[in-house]
Parts: sequence; structure tokens; C-alpha cells
Amino acid sequence: MAHAGRRVSFLGRPRILDTLRKRGLRLSDFSGLDIALAEDTLDLHESGAVLEQADIVLVCVKSAATPAIARQIAAHAPAHAIIVSLQNGMGHAQTLRDALPDHDIRAGMVPFNVVPQAAGQFHRATSGDIVIGDGPDDVARILSVAGLQVTQSAQIEAIQWGKFLLNLNNAPNALSGLTLHAQLLDRAWRRIMADQMAEALRVLRAHGCEIKATTPVPVGLVPHVLRLPTWLFRRVAAKMLTIDPMARTSMAHDLTAGRITEIDALQGRIVEMGQQKSIQTPLCSALMAAIKQAERDGFVGVSPESLRLAAKRATLGSN
Repeated sequence: MAHAGRRVSFLGRPRILDTLRKRGLRLSDFSGLDIALAEDTLDLHESGAVLEQADIVLVCVKSAATPAIARQIAAHAPAHAIIVSLQNGMGHAQTLRDALPDHDIRAGMVPFNVVPQAAGQFHRATSGDIVIGDGPDDVARILSVAGLQVTQSAQIEAIQWGKFLLNLNNAPNALSGLTLHAQLLDRAWRRIMADQMAEALRVLRAHGCEIKATTPVPVGLVPHVLRLPTWLFRRVAAKMLTIDPMARTSMAHDLTAGRITEIDALQGRIVEMGQQKSIQTPLCSALMAAIKQAERDGFVGVSPESLRLAAKRATLGSN
């Protein structure tokens, strides 16, 4: 958006902004996009006071930081500012609404994967357009520029649940140590993906959640497709493999950098919702425990077999 001439200000932490001050910002994608913004063209801020001039606020923080950024918005943003949550997981828009009852709050869904590369360089490794919730103003038209398309939908929560199910693969990918492409070609890891998604689908259906697929494959069929032999999976799910060969999930990058992940907002959400309906979620629980251990102890090798053993133990322990 800044490259297209929109007035954009960045509110961020020093570890990100200091790099941009020195190196500028370079963006690329799988389709050949390659643009650079010089450091002296970027409007960078560490103080929430910059929100006083905002017409639209794009919330891009990790899940756990949502209440803190909501307080900054409440303290500084004008009443007319529209707030858009572009975050993984569910419920962040409601957290923002609770803190900002007088603002137009839009939930959003970002379908693509972004890989940090060299300092100040970020690469979009998969396809898809951003979707945000409907509202009185056509915010999508304002946000859409060449290389970044945004649409609005009245079914944003169902779309978010569809993306949420795909985001459950963040944990297996992080624990595998593989790229997304290599993980998708490993049947043992695909079956982990499939079985935890099946757990989540049982839980979400028990809660009456509407789910809208964000892929060409219907949500209920995705676990079956993932379980196919690799030679057949290659044919049936060719589009799933049209991703940058070096793409990994954001959770994988967080573990590598020693940061706390969003596991509580993903597998943790399914475990909690399962408990509310007395539905067991042993694999989601095992994945959450493995990520928590990796956060504490640093990344250690995890295999699909060890996760299944942990899930089996969890099931036996609850019977």
C-alpha cells in the first residue's frame, strides 16, 4: 500500500523498526513481485501517539498482544477510525470490540504465507486474497492495490473458521523442521495434519460453527485427501503443492527465533472447546504440549510417531 502511494504509518517494536530504519523494506512474492521502499520513505513509530492520525488501523500483532494494542488504540485513535484485525485464530475482533465499542471493527482473514528472508525482506510464498468483514464503508476498495487485493464478505466468521483449520498445521510444520512443500509430500506428517483437523471438525460442528472452505476442496474432504498415498495426493491436490519451495509457517519462524507462539489460540482453542462439549482432542493436546516444550527448551526433533504415542497416552489417561 505504501508503494502504491497510500499514506501508511508503521507502529511497531524496536527489533523490527530498527532494521527497517537501516535497510528499508523489500517485498517479493512467488509470482515475481519485487519492490523496495527506501528507509527514508517509511513512516516508522514506536509510540501509539501515531494512531491519532489514523483513518484505518490494521491490527497485525500476535494473538496474545491483542488486549495491549486495543488499549493503545482506545487511548489514541479518533472515533471515526476503522479497525481491521488481520490476525491468526478466532475471537480477536471481539476482543477489539469489547475494548473499542464505539469503533467500526472488522474481522479479517489473510490466506497467504509470508517468509522473512534477509534483514528487512519479506516474501509472500503462497497465493490468495485478504477477506474482511462487511460494514458501512467499502474498506476493501481503499485497501486494495496492485499486488494486494482485499474483498469484503458477510460470511467472514465462517471464512475465518475455514482458515483456522488450515492454520492448525502451523504446529506440525514447526515441529517437523520441514518446509511446507516437503511436509505435504511426507504422508506420516499429512496424516497428523488430517487427524488433528478431524478432531477440530468434530468440535466445531458440536458447537454449531459455520465453516466456509478457503480452498477448492470442501472442508469435510480435506482430511481424506491428506491421508491419500503420496502418488495420488500429488495428482488430487496439485494446487496445494504450488507454493514456494522454501515456505514455512509463522510458528516455525517463531520457534526458531525463540519467541512464544500462538499455539493457545489454535490447538489450545480446540482443546478448550472440546472440553466444553466433553469431546476428546488427544492429538491437538499432544501438539500443544510439544510446542510448549519447544518454547521452554528450544526446538527438539519431534516425529509423527512420538506425537501419536503422546496422543494415545492422553486418551488412555482420560478413560
